[in-house]
Amino acid sequence: MQRTLTVVHALGLLLVMFSAAYVMPVATALIYADSTLLLDFLLAMVWTASAGVLMWMLTRRHKGELSIRHGYLLVVTMWTAMPLFATIPLLLAIPGLSFTDAYFESMSGMTTTGATVLTGLDTMPPAINLWRHELNWLGGLGIIVLAVAVLPLLGIGGRQLFKAETPGPMKESALTPRIAETARNLWVVYVAITLACIGALKWAGMDWLDAVCHSFSAMGLGGFSTHDASIGYFNSPLIEFVLTVFMLFAVINFATHFLAWRGKSLSVYLRDAEAVASLGLILLSCLGIAFFLWWNEVYPVFWTALRHATFNVVSIATSSGYASVDYGQWPIFAPLWMMFLACIAASSGSSGGGIKMIRTLVLVKQAGREFLKLLHPAAINPMKIGGHVVPNNIVFAVLGFIFLYFMTIATLTFVLLISGMDFITAFSAVLACVNNFGPGLGAVGPNSNYADLSDFQTWICAFGMLVGRLEIFTVLILFTPHFWRR
Repeated sequence: MQRTLTVVHALGLLLVMFSAAYVMPVATALIYADSTLLLDFLLAMVWTASAGVLMWMLTRRHKGELSIRHGYLLVVTMWTAMPLFATIPLLLAIPGLSFTDAYFESMSGMTTTGATVLTGLDTMPPAINLWRHELNWLGGLGIIVLAVAVLPLLGIGGRQLFKAETPGPMKESALTPRIAETARNLWVVYVAITLACIGALKWAGMDWLDAVCHSFSAMGLGGFSTHDASIGYFNSPLIEFVLTVFMLFAVINFATHFLAWRGKSLSVYLRDAEAVASLGLILLSCLGIAFFLWWNEVYPVFWTALRHATFNVVSIATSSGYASVDYGQWPIFAPLWMMFLACIAASSGSSGGGIKMIRTLVLVKQAGREFLKLLHPAAINPMKIGGHVVPNNIVFAVLGFIFLYFMTIATLTFVLLISGMDFITAFSAVLACVNNFGPGLGAVGPNSNYADLSDFQTWICAFGMLVGRLEIFTVLILFTPHFWRR
């Protein structure tokens, strides 16, 4: 009971912190002289902060370090509660929007999935569009990572939160001995690259609102846009190039960016086996898909094929979800290969989704070890990635994760099929949600959205986003009997 109240106490503090996120849309409403939205966002801020303060005051005697078990409980509770409060301005400002659709939109934003149920984005009030994109940005590196930089000052330890939320299998590695300092360093890098992206997009031709919004969603790899046609609205090779560069930045472990900055050396990237594999696979796929599209006469000129292939392959492979053209109309191999890349290409410690490239490398190396063991049963062959030995406990954890990953996708696909959805739409929607890349194929393709789903289907997809963002174990462990035993 004591630990549970500590979770409630920490959640209250997190909600108070989250209420500060409304400052940006409030400022936007002031800039655009939108008094109605100004009141809506101020009301949402007050409600969120009041709920947090109430929870904090009622449990103020129960602050303390969280155990591993309660760290997981807090992470899942936070990632379900914050989208709940994020729906308040959407429900107040958008006529006819149901709670189900509002929660889906907020969950999609915070999990950086980028799937949307909204239309008319081009005429959406600026403050609402900024709010959607800010959710992408906050969810990108994980608001928990921001929280562990502050909570130790308030009496709540952060290490268990960091371990529960951080993507990838190697959660014990840290840039600095103190977990709060690590979190602050990651956010410094994240903010610095975001500011550079804003400047680059403004230079490329966007106005300030579009530049800020698309920088937020690009760095969060969330894929939200201020236009129904996504990046196709701009029809600008320069804007596509800038976004491509920054999406590739965002798909690399932010710890690698920090180490490169601290060491003033680009060689750090070359020593990161995961970054080399991710970028190599994505860029080779861009060339391959471009040639495939040109060969199949989708585009008569190779350079046009290369332009559209590069942007859309990078967008989906990094789990961002922007679209410059309706790639759902390409020969089926191309979009399916792009979705496959979204499952494996992102680096751990990045804002991308999927199983992460480090797990892919572990699986490939483990397959090689099994081949060697068949030929030489007595051979001792430790696994090494980037010159570092990977302990067997990590290998076993990866194997368990991959099993749950495929079972989750299969189960949710069958649930959507039972609900009456066709196979292509169901399978691609689950892939898109679990891997957090947004648009799928069929009825949820890049030229449409998730608005036509039933409430039941919408909640299933929202659950898929949560499971995918928190990397399956963090959520599913709450459904095991062992978790609730003392």
